[in-house]
Amino acid sequence: MRQSNTHANGFIFGHFLETGRLLVRIKKVEGFSGYFKGLGPNLVGVIPARSINFFTYGNGKRIYTELNHGKETAGVHLISAATAGAITSTATNPIWVIKTRLQLQGNGVNRYGSSIDCLFGILREEGVRGLYKGMSASYLGVVEGTIQWGIYENLKKRWSVPKDQIQSNQRLIGGKTVQDWAGHLGAAATSKFIAACIAYPHEVIRTRLRQPSENGVRKYTGIWQCLRLVAREEGAAALYGGMTAHLLRVVPNAAIMFFCYEAIVQKYGDS
Repeated sequence: MRQSNTHANGFIFGHFLETGRLLVRIKKVEGFSGYFKGLGPNLVGVIPARSINFFTYGNGKRIYTELNHGKETAGVHLISAATAGAITSTATNPIWVIKTRLQLQGNGVNRYGSSIDCLFGILREEGVRGLYKGMSASYLGVVEGTIQWGIYENLKKRWSVPKDQIQSNQRLIGGKTVQDWAGHLGAAATSKFIAACIAYPHEVIRTRLRQPSENGVRKYTGIWQCLRLVAREEGAAALYGGMTAHLLRVVPNAAIMFFCYEAIVQKYGDS
């Protein structure tokens, strides 16, 4: 047991070291602006992506609940999340392909000058299909969103104060207690952390699949081929490369985003 814990701690500590070394190298090789590569399409993509996801999930949950005779169960949450994830991935994949291509540029070689240049470059060289590279891995990533929504709904219910237990002198903010809002925030962060850790390898596979061809040859051609090749050439640990940086970004992001979602639903609709 002690040896297992040692390996686990070494694995986690190694990720932090890897992230630190990468941050230093980016600053040294590409300058401070290197930290913001792909920011444009990321900003453009995150708004429609989140809007589509939340809209589809909320309406899907309502429809599936009605089909389930008015019962909002864990199964309803899961199928709503899967539906939302599939639709969101299909609609926004081209944006993330462009973001990945811009982020992969480095060492003084900039193949694309801007997001628009990258878009037309991909269309010219690879056709419309080039904008949907990594699509299969994106669908695999639907698992992450499904796990996240399922855990979130469960924790939100557990960490909220039942309406019949709210005291008359208890302070309410927007119709909910402070404990409710804190529960929403904690549920969002916890669910995203768990889901991201479980499903993280798909992020690596998706990024590899979106890499441009070299001399007309694609190194990675499919999910399983990419998975086997990465594991064989770089070891299984490579499937978790960059996970620390990823968690530092997505967990706070999810906490804030879901908190805002609950606030908007509370004010303008049924929670």
